[in-house]
Amino acid sequence: MVELPNIKPFLKRQNELEDKLANPDLFKDAESASIISREHNRVKNIIELHKSIETSLSEIKGSEELLDDPEFAVTAKEEIDHLNSEITNLYNKLLVAMLPPDPDIGRNTIIEIRAGAGGGEASLFASDLYRMYCKLAENKNWQNECLSQSPSESGGFKEIIFLIKGEDVWNKLKFESGVHRVQRVPVTEANGRIHTSTATVAVLPEAKDVEIKIDPSELEINVCRASGPGGQGVNTTDSAVQILHKPSGMTVYCADERSQLKNKNKAMTVLKSRLLQIKQKEESDRYAKDRKDQVGTGDRSERIRTYNFPQSRITDHRINYTSHALNETLYGDLDDLIDALTKEDQNRKLEEMLKGNEK
Repeated sequence: MVELPNIKPFLKRQNELEDKLANPDLFKDAESASIISREHNRVKNIIELHKSIETSLSEIKGSEELLDDPEFAVTAKEEIDHLNSEITNLYNKLLVAMLPPDPDIGRNTIIEIRAGAGGGEASLFASDLYRMYCKLAENKNWQNECLSQSPSESGGFKEIIFLIKGEDVWNKLKFESGVHRVQRVPVTEANGRIHTSTATVAVLPEAKDVEIKIDPSELEINVCRASGPGGQGVNTTDSAVQILHKPSGMTVYCADERSQLKNKNKAMTVLKSRLLQIKQKEESDRYAKDRKDQVGTGDRSERIRTYNFPQSRITDHRINYTSHALNETLYGDLDDLIDALTKEDQNRKLEEMLKGNEK
C-alpha cells in the first residue's frame, strides 16, 4: 500500500493562487499572470493526482470485501490487480509533479555554437548542429532569430549565436550544453579516412531586464564596419557593435544587422544572458554538493554526444543512449533523445527528493 504525501500545503497554496487569479489587477502584468497561472496548473494537477489515488484506494477496499464471495472473488481479484497497477502509475506521476519546477521554465533560449577541434570540418559540423536546432524549432513551431554569426572560409561557422522563442524551448534544449563530437570522412579527405572534430554548444536562458542590471559605465562599446561575406551592404556603414563588460572581461560582437542599434540590442541580449548564467551557476553551486549527479553540468568542456556517420549512430554519453537514427536526428527529430534525457534527470531528482524525505 502506497504512503501518500501530505497534500495540505498544496491545498493551501491552491487557495492562495486562486485568490490572486481572481484579482483583475494581476493581468495588468502579463508575465506575472503567466507565472501564477503556470503554478496554479501545476498545483491543481498535483491535487487531482492525489485525489485519483485516494479514489482508487477506496475502490480497492470495496473490492476486497468481495474476495470471500465465491461468485465475485475472481472478478474482485482482477479489479484489485488493475487498481494497484493504476495506483503505481498515478503515484509515479504524482512524485514527478511534486518535483520543484525549473525556475527557467517558459523562457526563451539562446544557443551559442562554436567550432572546436578539427579546423574547417569543425566549422562545417557547427553549421550542421545549427541546422539541426533550426529544423527542431521549425518542427515545434518555435521562432528562431540569429543574433550573431562568424562564417568560416569552408562554408560553415566559426561561431553562431541564435535565439529560439517558444513556451517549451528551455525544457527541451537545456541539456544540449557541452562538447558535441562528429566522426566522419570530410569532403576534403581524398583517402577516405575518418576524422574526429568537435563543436561546443552553450544553452542559456534569455535574461530579463529585472534580473540583470548593467551600469552603462561598466560597458565599453565600439562600432566598426562589418567584415566577411555578406554582399555589397556589409562594409558600407559602421554598423557592427562590440561590447566589453569591464567587470567580467566578457566581450560580445554582433554584425548581423545593417542597423547599429539592432546590433547593439542583440549584443546586449547575449551579454545579459551570459551574465545571468554566471549568476545562476554561482547560486546553484552554493547548494549543489555533487553536480556530477546531474544529467549535465552545462560545462562546455564536457563531452556529451558523438555523431558517428559511418555507422549512422548517435550516442549520448551521459545516459548511455544510442540510436542509429542519425539522419533523422540531424533533421530535427530529437524527441526520443530529449525524452530520455528528461526522464533520467527526473529519476535523479526523485532519488534526491525521496532520500531527503527519509532523513
